[in-house]
Amino acid sequence: MRQPILILIAGLVAAATGAMAQDRPVLTVYTYDSFTSDWGPGPVVEKAFEKQCGCDLKFVGAGDGAALLARLRLEGRNTPADVVLGLDTSLVASARETGLFAPNGITADFDLPVTWDDPVFLPYDWGYFAFVYDRTRVAHPPESFAELIASDLSIVIEDPRSSTPGLGLLLWVKSVFGDRAPEIWAGLNRHVVTVTKGWTEAYGMFLAGEADMVLSYTTSPAYHMIAEQDDTKAAAAFRDGHYMQVEVAARVATSDQSALAEQFLRFMLSDAFQSAIPTTNWMYPAVKPSGGLPEAFDSLVKPTRALLYSPPEARRMRDQALSEWLSISSR
Repeated sequence: MRQPILILIAGLVAAATGAMAQDRPVLTVYTYDSFTSDWGPGPVVEKAFEKQCGCDLKFVGAGDGAALLARLRLEGRNTPADVVLGLDTSLVASARETGLFAPNGITADFDLPVTWDDPVFLPYDWGYFAFVYDRTRVAHPPESFAELIASDLSIVIEDPRSSTPGLGLLLWVKSVFGDRAPEIWAGLNRHVVTVTKGWTEAYGMFLAGEADMVLSYTTSPAYHMIAEQDDTKAAAAFRDGHYMQVEVAARVATSDQSALAEQFLRFMLSDAFQSAIPTTNWMYPAVKPSGGLPEAFDSLVKPTRALLYSPPEARRMRDQALSEWLSISSR
């Protein structure tokens, strides 16, 4: 008779556990794929936030940043997302135009190179775009777009229609060269091995040796130094300057978990979240962590010229820059 009793007890425990799980509110956060990866911030953030919220934090990967906004537009007011994490300054104006996002009322002492007072979109990290190379394969990295064009180096870049780094490169070229951007793209296009949908695919190709350089961030080498004790990866420092990216999160206006969403946004500026950014998302945190930055960050490229369009300017420039790129890349 012991076996049926044990089975009955196990069933009751499972039922009780299931009921308790159902009682926990679910917060759905749309983000980019690398954030949710095993090596990204997702697992650390999920564990830390669930300890304090009494909820189930559910991350949903939706490609890269630009693909993320495209999905939100498609779903509209019927989206199941409560929070969107992973848009950036190049997409803020377009995101605002959707009317899908609500103000958050959060202020903080941001550690950003730019002033931030947006009441809707909350910054959580930032960085500079750069071409990353392997020192063992590239002895003399280019120090400008002109030198890259004149070289025999191959590069892999991301599609600006689906990827924020890809869009960042368009705005980088546009901010440096203005009306000469098509000329620069004609030169760069000869070096492009392929254009990937997102950052993860591009960086994977670079690591597999399929290109000499990859469009990434000045902070990317920190991953190899800290996680792999490998100092062979570096970012090429360009005299032209480097375009900045500030990544943001926002609460979805139609969320039925508005209080929980607000709690999560506040948590994103806490030390528990911000201290994880340098060694999981490999970017600069938007609020300085109590322990500072890892020592490896001291050796990273520090651009002497920071480039950044305001969100409205980026919105105005994007269509022209995209049209120029498409015209050249389709030849």
